[in-house]
Amino acid sequence: MPTAPIELRLTRRFAAPVDRVWRAWTDPQALMRWFGPAGTRQVLVADTDVRVGGAYQVGFVTEDGQSHYASGEYREVQPQRRLVFTWAWRDTPEEGSLITLEFAPTQGGTELAFLQTPFVDQATRDSHENGWAGAMDRLADHLASEA
Repeated sequence: MPTAPIELRLTRRFAAPVDRVWRAWTDPQALMRWFGPAGTRQVLVADTDVRVGGAYQVGFVTEDGQSHYASGEYREVQPQRRLVFTWAWRDTPEEGSLITLEFAPTQGGTELAFLQTPFVDQATRDSHENGWAGAMDRLADHLASEA
């Protein structure tokens, strides 16, 4: 019997309208201001071509001085509703995954549902959970600073 793929699900509410949360994920200038896990020293690159088949690349330096780069391709683009893209680290392209973001207006802001799957093992999934949780905190701070 096949085992279910290892996945990561996160849900966050942001005190910002959907259009601002969408822009934070799709506009390179906005990504430069928040992308990366907790302790990110600097975002090095954020390039996006937000259309089905378009590519993106992000890169950042963490507090240990290490540079990290990821890239992928947009698979589904429903502005301010749903964004689906592949994700692969430059150092481990064979461990690619798919990220689905769903944006929903809520009272006073936006609910973002995040799904990333599959992962090669539980440890990789858990390290991504830590990284994405920190990134969501950085995104919340970015959105609050622009309010």
